[in-house]
Amino acid sequence: MFENLTERLSAVFRGLRSRGVLRPDDVKGALREVRVALLEADVQVKVVRELLQRVEERALQEKVLESLSPVAMVVKVLRDEMQALLGAQPVPLDLDGHGVRRILVAGLQGSGKTTTVAKLARRLASQGRVPLVVSTDVRRPAAREQLAILAREIDVEVHDEASQDAVALAKGALRRAEEEGHAVLLVDTAGRLHVDEELMEELRRIKEALKPREVLYVADAMTGQDAVRAAAAFHEAVGVTGIVLTKMDGDARGGAALSIRHATGVPVKFIGTGERVDALEPFRPEGMVSRILGMGDVLSLVEKAEAVVDKEEAERMRRKVVKAELNFEDMLDQLRKVRKMGPLTSLLELLPGGQKLAGLPELDEKEMKHVEALVLSMTPEERRSPGLLNPSRKKRIARGAGRPLDEVNRLVNQFKQMKKMLRRLQTKGRRGGNPFAGLAPARR
Repeated sequence: MFENLTERLSAVFRGLRSRGVLRPDDVKGALREVRVALLEADVQVKVVRELLQRVEERALQEKVLESLSPVAMVVKVLRDEMQALLGAQPVPLDLDGHGVRRILVAGLQGSGKTTTVAKLARRLASQGRVPLVVSTDVRRPAAREQLAILAREIDVEVHDEASQDAVALAKGALRRAEEEGHAVLLVDTAGRLHVDEELMEELRRIKEALKPREVLYVADAMTGQDAVRAAAAFHEAVGVTGIVLTKMDGDARGGAALSIRHATGVPVKFIGTGERVDALEPFRPEGMVSRILGMGDVLSLVEKAEAVVDKEEAERMRRKVVKAELNFEDMLDQLRKVRKMGPLTSLLELLPGGQKLAGLPELDEKEMKHVEALVLSMTPEERRSPGLLNPSRKKRIARGAGRPLDEVNRLVNQFKQMKKMLRRLQTKGRRGGNPFAGLAPARR
């Protein structure tokens, strides 16, 4: 996500740092390069012009140019203005009040709308809000079947009936949601190849019948300014309350993300970062700007970790780390937790400077799968007691995993080195100070 834009902006800032003292001409030259980078990322021309005008006005102030770290101040000004462009604070779904909260989901065909409905349903269910989903696409039976398949995958109920009237389907789903006590009704509307007036009228009638709390527009981030124009048209026709940007894990240049709120006045509420039903993140303007500027988004990383790590399990693992008692079963467990958090390259992008690491061959997803295969080829006893791994056992493990013997030896050696490091830290802690203080639970 934003790899090209991030690299271009990083190069601009490196050029500024090499100058030491900044003069007004240096700042103006750097901002011209930033302008080109943003335009190449398909950011709307009007947005770029207004953004950089504000940045230049602030960056050329004396207190910026004469500060102890003028380059850092210029970067801060750019970060602040980009964040203001995207919205000062995250805007969550409006789920307050009583009764069934109705959420209408609209978008162009192929934007990932139906998958987004399933992702939202899964997210709401994990928060204890029991959702009901329904597709009102009476023209494409395959779309309704796709939603039914995804609903079964995430164990969420789906409403379906023989009616060929979209409004009747929506009303029937609402009645069922009220009767069965569902907290949220998610309505997947018909997809459109373009802004079609007939389907827009159908969408307006569904909205009038349901009076939804939220009308979410799903935009394909890879279509750039086309997504911005379509979002503006939908907002004008039916009134959109929030935007979901999908396919942010692909080759999106970033233009849609940086332009869509300015063009519509509607906040981005979620971003889709993959095909999996758990690949949906709340949109955080500050985190998004930090990612674009190569500073990472640690808060999003923490949220991903909290979603897969149980507190009691984390405490048990902390005690084993402190005592240097880790084994291959622990490694397998942690490896699977990391994979649940999403692709490794996506996780690295959330760390400051992590985009530079994401392309390293040793961090390939295949390597993680190979390690998992090797550990699974061990017997439970071998996983719990790595000291049992003699040459003959290692050969059997390599054959079982279909990997070379040297990969087994490398894995075992790396594990031994990690155990030695933990023991040294433990010994150092006994002599003075506690190197594991950061791992210990806070005392009341």
